[in-house]
Amino acid sequence: MSDSLKVATCQFSVEADVARNCDAIVAQIAEAAARGARIAHFPESALSGYAGVDVQGSDHFDWPALRQGLEAVAAAAARHKIWVVVGSAHPLSPGAKPHNSMYVISDEGRVVDRYDKRFCTGSAAPDATLDLCHYTPGDHATVFDVDGVRCGVLICYDYRFPELFRDLKRRGVELLLHSYHNARKDRETFEHGNLWKDIVPAVMMAAAAQNYFWISATNSTTEHSLWPSFFVRPDGLLMAQLNWHEPGVLVSEVRRDSGIWDAPGQWLDRALEGRLHSGELVDDPRSRDRTCY
Repeated sequence: MSDSLKVATCQFSVEADVARNCDAIVAQIAEAAARGARIAHFPESALSGYAGVDVQGSDHFDWPALRQGLEAVAAAAARHKIWVVVGSAHPLSPGAKPHNSMYVISDEGRVVDRYDKRFCTGSAAPDATLDLCHYTPGDHATVFDVDGVRCGVLICYDYRFPELFRDLKRRGVELLLHSYHNARKDRETFEHGNLWKDIVPAVMMAAAAQNYFWISATNSTTEHSLWPSFFVRPDGLLMAQLNWHEPGVLVSEVRRDSGIWDAPGQWLDRALEGRLHSGELVDDPRSRDRTCY
């Protein structure tokens, strides 16, 4: 078991062109490995492009090209001996909408697991909107170990549901890889309606501090991207951030011996068990009477 793990938070402009996306992913895998990273983490839909945004709809995905691209990414992972967590659409049986997924690829080049976005945006059928027009939600958590560090995966809108963070904490997750696609927005939204540049980092910082996670949050850089990729310490401090609208690889180090203060740590296990107080309770009538002075 290692006391440290280097993580590469990778960003580039995600497009509808699978071959172009694949080339960008493979190049950043090589850079991440050369800089000593053990995991290269990519945005939501990094390989396939995002249905309804980059790609017209899920019926426009080029599945043979995506299979070939995923095989190329897996080969790069094996060649550079690095784990890769990469976003793409995942096909289901004929007649079913695909999953919006993150493939977990080992440093031997094998797909060892897949996370399927559970909270897809939009309204329910038969009047589905947004994500639910194009994707089928997933139903499981994805947790895996790299050099003894327990990692978990979430996608974009999942961040609005703290129950998912708590569930991953119960599963022993130390590093959360959270992928987004908050990009290809119009200039008006970017300049005057961009709440996400504040909300997403704030939620990630709070989730880190409440659960004592390290968090890699990565996003597409396609203009206009609503925020650049970043990395958060388990006390909630945003450690570093990439440049807006520029491809880049941010390498950060997860350290078990960092000495970073674990504010909820003394009481977190009992809180996860439903014991929502610290210390010892007292059997006292003046405690039970909540209307007295």
